[in-house]
Amino acid sequence: MFVYEKKLQYPVKIKTPNAKIAKFIASQYGGPHGELGASLRYLSQRFAMPYEELKAALTDVGNEELSHLEMVGTILYQLTRNLSEEDIKAAGFETYFVDHTAGIYPQAASGTPFSAWSISSTGDTLADLNENLAAEQKARLTYDNILRLVDDPDVRDPIKFLRERELVHYQRFGECIRIAQDKLNCKNFYAINPSFDK
Repeated sequence: MFVYEKKLQYPVKIKTPNAKIAKFIASQYGGPHGELGASLRYLSQRFAMPYEELKAALTDVGNEELSHLEMVGTILYQLTRNLSEEDIKAAGFETYFVDHTAGIYPQAASGTPFSAWSISSTGDTLADLNENLAAEQKARLTYDNILRLVDDPDVRDPIKFLRERELVHYQRFGECIRIAQDKLNCKNFYAINPSFDK
């Protein structure tokens, strides 16, 4: 069961709309390394996770990723609210605007709609946890790239917060791998799988 607290995990207060910035922030909403994919990845993986403490970690991080999705959606909304036709054209935002007006839609900065093909849930403990380490680093890199391109402090502030949380999640999944390795039947789990000996 999820409990929704009706406030953002970190405040978003963008004073100046900017559709040009919104075009690439959109990748962290529905892009290949974005928050929608992260939340679905972890909340899907938790069902097959055999160890309760790892299942709990996936649930916690997946739930937090939903709160990050809400933050990125808020950033996008505040960057695109009350845009004039001139603003839309000047920013090259027309193709998005034609399909979605200023509604928030899950897509990458390239315009490619979100696809579940960008996430993995294998049911294998080590494969999924290693996937999660990589996913957190790719999300961190996307935030790094956004910070390279954005100079508005109102946008940079929540993006820096989100970037920091990717690092925390990376550390959590590293801890999860160590726990999983300790619990596996065989320490040499890559070379030997006892189930293949039958």
